[in-house]
Amino acid sequence: MSAGASPADAAPSGGEPWWADLGERLAPPASTGDGPVGPGPGAARPGRPADAAKAAEHAEPAAEDRPERAVVGGLPHLPDAAWIAAMLLLDDMGPVRLANLLRSFGAQGAWRRVLDGSLGVRPELAGRLNGRSWDAMLATWQRQARLVDVAGFWARHEEAAVGVTVHGGPSFPRALVDDPEPPAVLFHAGDPGCIAGPRAAVVGTRRCSERGRRFAEELGFALSRAGVGVVSGLARGIDGAAHRGALRAAERGGAPPIGVVASGLDVVYPHEHAELWARVAQTGVLLSEVPLGVRPNRWRFPARNRVIAGLADVLVVVESPAKGGSMYTVEEAMRRNVPVLAVPGAVGLRAGEGTNALIFDGAGVARDAADVLLELGLAEEAPAAREADSRPVPSPEGSRLLDAVAWQPVTLAGLVGRLDWSVGDVAEALTELRDAGWIAQAGAWFERIAR
Repeated sequence: MSAGASPADAAPSGGEPWWADLGERLAPPASTGDGPVGPGPGAARPGRPADAAKAAEHAEPAAEDRPERAVVGGLPHLPDAAWIAAMLLLDDMGPVRLANLLRSFGAQGAWRRVLDGSLGVRPELAGRLNGRSWDAMLATWQRQARLVDVAGFWARHEEAAVGVTVHGGPSFPRALVDDPEPPAVLFHAGDPGCIAGPRAAVVGTRRCSERGRRFAEELGFALSRAGVGVVSGLARGIDGAAHRGALRAAERGGAPPIGVVASGLDVVYPHEHAELWARVAQTGVLLSEVPLGVRPNRWRFPARNRVIAGLADVLVVVESPAKGGSMYTVEEAMRRNVPVLAVPGAVGLRAGEGTNALIFDGAGVARDAADVLLELGLAEEAPAAREADSRPVPSPEGSRLLDAVAWQPVTLAGLVGRLDWSVGDVAEALTELRDAGWIAQAGAWFERIAR
């Protein structure tokens, strides 16, 4: 079982994030992976690392290079997603620790306390410290935070057209809202609306047999053709094969693929999957809970696997040894009451030990796509019905504004700047889109609503 948050940490039902009412009232005044990686879809500045150890890459620019932004209480006026993205650059800022910080202080409030060193002794935030003291971690965070230009880092995501949504936001996947350990923020390339409809996660070992690879690819193809979104981690072996099959079907009208990765969307891992990442982002959606530039540290893969499990209506394990990442995904699926199916493996084959053990322990059997569709309650003969979008089609002006909003929170002034329209024209188009259910407003920020 994961060492993550307990079910008590789960977000409540509803549209608001669980830290929405904390923020400023708790914040004090401001005192002043492994292996080669490369650029991927949505990269704004290819090859520019941004993990916490190199936070100086986001250092404050010279005054003449800074964009004009409103300043509130000593900090620029930015959406919660911007502060959360910045916190994810800090050493060992995992999902549980981040969630606890946000729960206690809100997004900007947590950043303020990191900057001024006022977090204090908080055992509930410390968690596993990997050999360092809490005071040492706080000092490291403060030093790193002072090097980060939060507004500039947020602008980098805007320039790269990377969608960003916080937990409970309008475009946050509904499947993860009530998850026992939801991501605080999701970064995406592609259309998050692809997540609507039935979904099957297909996972397995990187060191798969040729039989397993072919089975995964054909399973991905058959499921997508039947209208089922294939969720996987884009890793070598089974994951990549399942998505290649799903892409073949999606390009012929099948369900779009859903990829979940453990690094920033501009840091492809494994590097040989750069084209696969790009195709998934173009045809479906590519998701990550870390911002641009973050490398795939080893501990991020189990965190990624819980998101895969959270998105799945059923989990299919094609090949797996007795221990490994796929088994962690199985644990996370069971934690969420997601049905688990396993493909029988040859006796004596290491890659089949895990799946055979799952079947022995009571998991369902996946002999082909028909078994998976049966578990989903779908008929094999006909494509599965995907959730229809009942919203009225926007006018040409509304469509243009919707494109300008993209998938990041944006202000009225920001939209005026992007479109070069008058304030009245932007406001009128926003009202049209809001009334039709395409746009949501939270304070000064506007955001697209995923279908």
